[in-house]
Amino acid sequence: MPDRTHDFGHYGAQGQRGSQAAARVLDALAGYIASPVTASRGLAARLRYLDTAAGRNAMRQAGITVTPRTLRAWLTGRQRPNRANLARLDTAYRALRRHNVARYLLRRLNAGGGTRVEIHPLDQSHVPIPHQRVLEYRRLNIRTWDAIIDAWTTADARALDDAWIDQIVNLGSQWGKYEYVTSVGFAA
Repeated sequence: MPDRTHDFGHYGAQGQRGSQAAARVLDALAGYIASPVTASRGLAARLRYLDTAAGRNAMRQAGITVTPRTLRAWLTGRQRPNRANLARLDTAYRALRRHNVARYLLRRLNAGGGTRVEIHPLDQSHVPIPHQRVLEYRRLNIRTWDAIIDAWTTADARALDDAWIDQIVNLGSQWGKYEYVTSVGFAA
């Protein structure tokens, strides 16, 4: 499969891959803990969330290799993880949270024949007028979210991009104009 990257920023257009924008919306719907992992409350909340068999597995997959004694010290606040382990804890928390909410989001997004998505095109305000393209705001109803949610759950950027492209081709012959966007919106 050919690389689908574009040099859209050559003339000053600004945006991101549509799949990345969709992942941000899904992350917002997942309802992560608002406090940062570096704050005491944020760290304690993440550690409580990860204090299960699935959570310990997520920590192992994120590269946290501490003894149960150290983990108990973190939970009780007697010891604080180093910066690298704080980042790994946040990664493990996000992976477990995505896994835990995936089924719920899939049911919610597929309900009633799918979910309407709003696609906002690239920001061309800094592009010289002769180089601007006509890009309209578009709406698309995505009926099956299975591949998108699966890729988002596993944080597989390539699979997420492929799943997103598989859906936006339903825009017709102009779908390529919407691979890169300013933002994507949907409410489920």
